[in-house]
Amino acid sequence: MSLSQEPALSVLKNELVCGYRDISNESYAGFSGKHAPDGNAIVTTNGAGPHNLQTFLLSSDGTVLHCLPGYWNPGDLVREIEFAARMDDLWHDTRYSITQKRQLYRNAQLAHIDEHPQMMVARSRMQGFDMKYEAQHRPYQSDTIVNPQAAIQLVSMEKGMKAPPGTKNAFKTTDRIMHERMAMRPFVPFNQFDIAAYVDYGRPKYDKNENFRDLNTGQVADKNAVKQQEMLGQVPQKPMKKRRSMGNRMMQRTSNMLVRKGIRNVVWGQN
Repeated sequence: MSLSQEPALSVLKNELVCGYRDISNESYAGFSGKHAPDGNAIVTTNGAGPHNLQTFLLSSDGTVLHCLPGYWNPGDLVREIEFAARMDDLWHDTRYSITQKRQLYRNAQLAHIDEHPQMMVARSRMQGFDMKYEAQHRPYQSDTIVNPQAAIQLVSMEKGMKAPPGTKNAFKTTDRIMHERMAMRPFVPFNQFDIAAYVDYGRPKYDKNENFRDLNTGQVADKNAVKQQEMLGQVPQKPMKKRRSMGNRMMQRTSNMLVRKGIRNVVWGQN
């Protein structure tokens, strides 16, 4: 994963004080299979799995300088850490008032979008199933969509089908979504940061099934094992089917028998 790869590993080890918090019981948490620290890892796109992982960069007083939702490429992660360091300098700069700092923060967040190299932007394409989720559930409300009419074309697509031309361009890239949302949260204390709203894009489930992939082909080797794996996070509960009582089942069978014999309009409970 990105945190254990260079250049991110050295920056995290030498320049930051790191910690973690288990969010699996939080209402905003997504869900996925259980992954051990020494399990297999796999490369994915920037911003993938925002409900499952958030990387917060905080000032020493707990003020949020930046937050990266989901997975990020190691080099791109370092670029955003460097940006957070600039925001930390701004936060402690005594030349500005709080109001001025917040406005400068907003400007910096939006300006940084244009500083991203093209390769980083390419690595920040939203996952196809996340685009389909946004198009299906909130095509005209989601801040991830720039062209609702084009995005809606994804709703009718079946798994494995190629997206129509221009469909991907109907969505913002996750690096842009991140900075636009952070611009709306200038220097917020961590305990007041609305994580649920911030990470709300794409479907709740995100799992690449790393531990079940063949190391040579990259394909999932045992699909039955995937279905039976232990899940973590806020796993949706399947609604239980309501069982009819014994009396209701007997009444239904009796009604069916009477109908077959030509007796209709039976009203139960009347003589």
